[in-house]
Amino acid sequence: MKAKLVSNSKQIVSYVKTHNYNFSHSKLAKNALKTIESIKGKTNPKLIETCNTYAADVLGWKGYAPWLKAYSAMLGTFKEGWIPENYFGSVVVPKLQGEVGKTSFLKPLSKKIFNSPDFPDVGHFVNGSFFTENYQYLTDNNIILYLFKDTNKVVFKLNNSAQGVGIFVFEKDTFDVQQIKRLGEGVFQKYIKQHVFFNSIMPNSVSTIRIVTVLDNSGNASVRAAYLRVGRSNDSHVQSNSQISIPIDLKTGALNALGHSKSWYTMDTHPDTGFVFKNKVIPNFKSVLNKALKLQNDMAMVKCIGWDMVLDEDNKVQIMEWNGFHTGIGFAEFTQGPCFKDLGWEHLWK
Repeated sequence: MKAKLVSNSKQIVSYVKTHNYNFSHSKLAKNALKTIESIKGKTNPKLIETCNTYAADVLGWKGYAPWLKAYSAMLGTFKEGWIPENYFGSVVVPKLQGEVGKTSFLKPLSKKIFNSPDFPDVGHFVNGSFFTENYQYLTDNNIILYLFKDTNKVVFKLNNSAQGVGIFVFEKDTFDVQQIKRLGEGVFQKYIKQHVFFNSIMPNSVSTIRIVTVLDNSGNASVRAAYLRVGRSNDSHVQSNSQISIPIDLKTGALNALGHSKSWYTMDTHPDTGFVFKNKVIPNFKSVLNKALKLQNDMAMVKCIGWDMVLDEDNKVQIMEWNGFHTGIGFAEFTQGPCFKDLGWEHLWK
């Protein structure tokens, strides 16, 4: 009897979480559609009907239609094979990412899991204690000397940090051990001096290249989308609510002519620096792609990963973090998609 009650309670909690998740996405998608239509005009009713039908017949629930409508309104057409953001989160993630994918939330483990020198991790704070980049114990008195032995600035990222939230930039003179303990567990990373190409876009924050990789059913890794995320003049680091995202051509590394704000507005230049996106090519882009593919193969248990990468001043690839659970796919889908059409994800709900 007790086991049955526990099982029922878990089912209720799961239902409430799923309901709230889909409700929040429905609201976000409807707001996006409203913004897009305020710019582009009313969406063709036939497109709206197609989205409703596709969501119900192919994806199994009409509640997946709102994001399809936003994608369609933005492009003025419907593309068969699109994966709505909330379908990815509620259907794809549990089946292809699972609990193993959640290890990407634990920032101090990344360097150990991948055994890669390309993570700029220089220290960790876990379970009330400080550790070196090689996971050796450090006393509270030694952490400042260790972190700032070669620099005056470090970045601290909390576990579960995402979308620019939970990221802090500390300088030696103002570093406070007790503040770190109040903030919680996380990883220290060196403050990267980015490639001059990205400085010309926005010098105040480090631009990140998001690469989305997948493993197909045969275990073959491939890159499905890439885009550049840049900050604004008032940002110390790229933040989701203010970032500008620019799609990257996977074959050439060229930036798209248009960048997109979080609120679905488009622009052909950076609003603060005047940098023109068109005809600009990401340097050393092939190395970025190759690094992402290697790491995806190294983490074969997680089938879809978003990599946040940086090119430093020496043109070397640095891996800021990996996202192995709910890797946001919405921007990639409407600008470069359908990105996952050949993987059969539309059947996972059955």
